[in-house]
Amino acid sequence: MSCHQTTIDNLRPLSVGRRGLVCLALIVTPYLSGCYTLRDYRARHRLNSGQALLAEDDLEAALAEFQAAAELAPQMAVAHSKMGTIYRRMGEYELAINAFVEAIRRDPFSFQDTFDLAQLYQFTDRIKDAVLAYLHAVELKPDSFDAQLNLGTCYQQLGDNSQAIERFEQAIEIDPSRPYPYVNLGVAFDAQKNYYEAIRAYKEALERDNRQPVVLVNLAHTYMNQDRLKMARQALRTALDMDTELAAGHEALGYCLFRMRDFDSAEVAYERALECNWRLPRAHAGLGSINMLRYLEDNTKTELHERAREHWHRSLELNPEQPRIRKLLAKYQPKQRDPEQALLDETASP
Repeated sequence: MSCHQTTIDNLRPLSVGRRGLVCLALIVTPYLSGCYTLRDYRARHRLNSGQALLAEDDLEAALAEFQAAAELAPQMAVAHSKMGTIYRRMGEYELAINAFVEAIRRDPFSFQDTFDLAQLYQFTDRIKDAVLAYLHAVELKPDSFDAQLNLGTCYQQLGDNSQAIERFEQAIEIDPSRPYPYVNLGVAFDAQKNYYEAIRAYKEALERDNRQPVVLVNLAHTYMNQDRLKMARQALRTALDMDTELAAGHEALGYCLFRMRDFDSAEVAYERALECNWRLPRAHAGLGSINMLRYLEDNTKTELHERAREHWHRSLELNPEQPRIRKLLAKYQPKQRDPEQALLDETASP
C-alpha cells in the first residue's frame, strides 16, 4: 500500500472481539508490566534522547533517535507518535500520517494520536478518512469539544448537513460559551433552507463575540434568502464598519443593493469589493449585469454592452461553473457586423 492509500479502516479498537483485545494486551504487556528486555532498555534510551533533542528543536537528530527506538522496539507506540509530530512540523504530511497510523496500530486507545491523524487527514483534504479518524477520536473521548467541532466541519464539507448539525450541537453542549460551533451551525441550517434556525444560530454566535464581521455577512445572506433586504443591508453595513477591507462584505452589499434596484450604489460596492480582492467572480457577474441593464436602457451606448460582456468573461475565468452567466453571454451576443467585416471574419477563420 502506498503512502497515499493509508487509512484507518482497520483501526477501530472498540469494535474488535474479546480475542482481539487479548492479543493486543499480549503485545503491549511487556511495556505495561515493566519486564523490559535489553532491546527495550536501549529503545527507551533512544526515546529519551530523542525527546531531549526535540525539546531543543533539533528535529533531524530527534527524528533519527525516534526511528532508532522504533527499530529496536517496533511495538513502542510513542516512538511512532513522536516521528509523526516531527514530520508534521517539517511539512512532510504523508510521512506524518503514516507515522500516526503506526502509532495507533500499537496503541488504539490513544486519543491524541487519533486526533492528530484526523487533523492531518482534514488538512490534506482526505475528508472521508478524516471523518473515520474523528469518529474514532470521539468514541475515545466523547467530551472533546475540538473533535466534535472538527467532525462537524468534515461532514459539512461532504455536504451531510444533518450529521454536521448533530456534531455542532454536541460541541455546544460540551462548551456553550464558544461562538464557533454556532457559526457553523448557522451555515448548516442555511444550507437546509432552515433560515430561522440559521439566524438564531448566528445571533447566538454574535452574543458570545459581537466583533465577527464575517458572521454578519453570513447573517445578511440568510436575510436575503428570506427577501429581508433592509435587514441584510443593515447587517452588512455593521460588518463593514468593523472591517472596511472585508471583500466578501462589499460583494454581498453589492448584491443586496442590486436586488433593491439601487444600481449606482451596487456598482460602487462591487468595485470596492474588487479593490479588496480582484478574484471575486460574483462581483464581476454583478457589474456585468448592471452595465447590461444600462445598455438596454440606451442601446446607443455600446461601450456599456462591451463592458458588461467583459465582466461576465472575467467572472467565468475565475469560476467556469456558472451556467447562468454563460446563458447571458450567449443571449447578449454583439450585433451582426457589417457584411464586409463578416466576410473578413470568415476569411480569417481556419
